[in-house]
Amino acid sequence: MSKRQFGLIGKNIAYSFSKKYFTKKFAAGNLLDCVYDNFDIQSIEAFPQLITDNPQLKGLNVTIPYKEAVIPYLDQLSDKAAKIGAVNVIRFTKKGNLKGYNSDYYGFMKSLEPLLQPHHQKALILGTGGAAKAVAFALEQLGLLYTFVSREVGANSIHYDQINATTFDHYQVIINCTPLGTSPNIEAFPPIPYECFTHKHIAFDLIYNPEETAFLNKAKQQDAITKNGYEMLVLQAEKAWKIWNK
Repeated sequence: MSKRQFGLIGKNIAYSFSKKYFTKKFAAGNLLDCVYDNFDIQSIEAFPQLITDNPQLKGLNVTIPYKEAVIPYLDQLSDKAAKIGAVNVIRFTKKGNLKGYNSDYYGFMKSLEPLLQPHHQKALILGTGGAAKAVAFALEQLGLLYTFVSREVGANSIHYDQINATTFDHYQVIINCTPLGTSPNIEAFPPIPYECFTHKHIAFDLIYNPEETAFLNKAKQQDAITKNGYEMLVLQAEKAWKIWNK
């Protein structure tokens, strides 16, 4: 029986959700021909060799820090991935081409949507990486305006120092797309005025390990609605599986 190989590319990914999730999924579905491996590469330049060395690959997930850097190595992009400017799923087509997709936006959108109420009109996106770009696209689909928050001020972004009580009056959804607070560095959190959260705010953290980050805990203490990234990950993984099996 020839194996169908899938995997994750990223850097320092031993903690990864994906390998555990798909290994369990393959076992539960009796998909004996499917395997899922972590490909921990120190730089994106190692990507072509990885493809050459693993001829049975049928699909890949992409995580930090390669969601944007992998794009030049792909043959095609889906329309949505091209608009977002970040890829977290790669499909190996029948012709042997590599096509990039984004399922992060879908996972986030479906995870946030049930929490939204009419007064949730604007969002702050903490971070500007590949995941933040997918979140921005999802917010557009949901009809929410957004502003990026970054350590460097740019177009459509403000600095952390500029966030105050007035900002929280205007922005009711705060989304952490930075790695701050991920295990094992669970004491870390984005530098925002947590005392400004209220019951009218949503604090959403893309991190799922730990289950409750310092960011979520501090927001919850002010009665904010909180949610971590676990459901988003499950939804994006299931979407990736559909993409690979097109």
